[in-house]
Amino acid sequence: MKQAVKMIGIGESGRADLLPLYEKMIAESDVLVGGERQLACFPDYQGEKVIIKSGVMKLAERLEKEDKRIVVLASGDPLFYGIGGFLANKLNLEIYPYISSIQLAFARVKESWHDAYFTSIHGRSMKGLAQRIDGRQKVAVLTDSKNSPQRLATYLKAFDMTEYKAFVAENLGGEAERTGWYSLDEMESTDFSPLNIVILKKTGKAPVWSSGIEDEEFSQRKPDKGLITKKEIRNLCIGELGIQIDSIVWDIGTCTGSVAIEAAKLAKEGAVYAIEKNEKDIENCLENMKKFRADLTVIHGKAPEGLTDFPDPDAIFIGGTAGGMEEILEVCCRRLKPDGRIVLNVVTVESLSAAMEALKKNGFQVSVTLAQISRSKPILKLTRFEALNPVYIIAARRKEKQ
Repeated sequence: MKQAVKMIGIGESGRADLLPLYEKMIAESDVLVGGERQLACFPDYQGEKVIIKSGVMKLAERLEKEDKRIVVLASGDPLFYGIGGFLANKLNLEIYPYISSIQLAFARVKESWHDAYFTSIHGRSMKGLAQRIDGRQKVAVLTDSKNSPQRLATYLKAFDMTEYKAFVAENLGGEAERTGWYSLDEMESTDFSPLNIVILKKTGKAPVWSSGIEDEEFSQRKPDKGLITKKEIRNLCIGELGIQIDSIVWDIGTCTGSVAIEAAKLAKEGAVYAIEKNEKDIENCLENMKKFRADLTVIHGKAPEGLTDFPDPDAIFIGGTAGGMEEILEVCCRRLKPDGRIVLNVVTVESLSAAMEALKKNGFQVSVTLAQISRSKPILKLTRFEALNPVYIIAARRKEKQ
């Protein structure tokens, strides 16, 4: 039977922190795999050394074919944003973790970490970080040389998230270890080692937005104020979309971004992609994104051409098409994931008929809600009701196979 690949976590001090058992495993192996810095800790190793540079899929394929005794070196706890989770699904793997950098960072700051939110911008896009961490009391962020603490500070300031103070822990466990507290301004102007952890702690008050944000809170086009999916309609549409925490959402004709922003608050671990043809509306959308701390991908364009680079969605909202509805729906129906939903708003019976026909043609089952909303208005010392424009809310999903 083929021997299991042994994965050993290693700290900043390298070999000095290894248990004698781990030293024995390494000495008895035929192949030692790791980063250049980790392999350099074993200059007297007698077997074959394999440097991990990139392409962990190719590494997994190679290790799967090997019949030799293999040890893989990884930083800290290999299962915490490391290669351990990936390789464990590909290989017969035994994992021997070291203390994770997160554990060390919280030990240095003398804070519990069971109640913290963990995320990584190490080798990943920072996109969407704002909604992921907004409102959280304690956040641990893994950074890298590109997405550095300085860049993180600039990003947070762009969304007015100045209620956070940052603890930066550099080169943990090594001779060059340095830790300290920083305001976002201080962190933005300080140089740090590429090897660091940032802990954000909420120390001030911040705005809180529940679902169903009032219409007047959004920046809107002037003098034509009111080009927005009204709160009541927005709530109904969001409910029909069935958005999950990791959903990919499209908003076609986003205008002020009201639906996209509410969607981003629900899909914190997912992503929202919006398209708008009117440049002035995009300006308002960007203002609203900053105010409500929703980091969306917004492009200036006209559907369906602008949808090409968006990833396949779990949910699609169409607030306006400016023509070409059949073509847009054909693309949406083709790109939507198997269990996804499409919701669109129309105000005329002609558009309702065209949309229903196009959706059914593409194999979708359709339901329609006619929303006729009236809001109370004061009149002298009395109260009257003022009607909003009626809206047809069309909800569609693929027909279940018989």
